[in-house]
Amino acid sequence: MATNTAHTEAPGGHKIPFPPFNAQTFASQLFWLAIAFTFLYVAMSKLALPRIGAIIDGRAKRIADDLAEAQRLKGESDAAIAAYEKALADARARAQLIANEMRDKQAAEAQASRKKLEDALNVKLADAEKSIAATKKAAMANVSSIAAQAATAIVERLIGTAPGEKAVADAVAEALKR
Repeated sequence: MATNTAHTEAPGGHKIPFPPFNAQTFASQLFWLAIAFTFLYVAMSKLALPRIGAIIDGRAKRIADDLAEAQRLKGESDAAIAAYEKALADARARAQLIANEMRDKQAAEAQASRKKLEDALNVKLADAEKSIAATKKAAMANVSSIAAQAATAIVERLIGTAPGEKAVADAVAEALKR
């Protein structure tokens, strides 16, 4: 039975060297190396490298375009933020103006209400003062008569006789003047 196996022994029992190191095959190996190198060099320089270069250029262009688009969008975003902040500042200013107007309006209403109330109280106070003055005048008129009666009663008790009405009235009037 014959088997097909690879062996490294020569027909005489000697070992064959590893083919790349075999000196008898150096020339043919160098020839095929030069042909393979030339073929690969031409294939790489004419086919593969231009395609790779085009892919790299396309990617670089796409990256540059994406960066330009991102910069444009950032500019739009910054403009939108600035517009938002301006609108917010305007709204705050309007709110402050409305609050100031409302405060002034309420202060004016309160001032008018206070003035009306003060006027009403002043009228009531004047009426009360007139009433007090009238009551005082009436009381003072009664005081002189009461004082005259009391003086007459005191003198009568002390001396036993009642003095004259004119003398008592003059004495009470003189005492009230002081």
